[in-house]
Amino acid sequence: MEPTIYLFFNGNCLEAMTHYAETLGGEITDVFKNGDAPPGEDRMPGSDDLVMNMAMKLGSATIMASDAPGQWYSKPQGFSVSLSPSSIAEFDRIFQALSKDAESISMAPGETFWAERFTTFKDRFGTPWMLNYAGSKAS
Repeated sequence: MEPTIYLFFNGNCLEAMTHYAETLGGEITDVFKNGDAPPGEDRMPGSDDLVMNMAMKLGSATIMASDAPGQWYSKPQGFSVSLSPSSIAEFDRIFQALSKDAESISMAPGETFWAERFTTFKDRFGTPWMLNYAGSKAS
């Protein structure tokens, strides 16, 4: 069994997940929009362009997502999507792309006792991230 990350967005799911796929080298495998569903109870309230469900393959993991319109949406809290880039250069590239116009950067990139470089931030879509490059401090 392998866990799947499922993210919710406030109307910008397709934009966010496309950005993540381009930045992280993922592949969007499925996108189902509100307009694809038959009329009636199976549709979300709102535009036909809202994403009901989508999936991105990232390595051996799958990240799934959807829009959560209006009263269904709440800001993410209590978790972070954690990535371990393979080099400082890759860390810096990912950080630059994901933190552009960030909602907040709670810990700027820097060295810690466990990692050569670490950071935590919320991107412009509200997704909380942790990047960790252990480097020579890996156990």
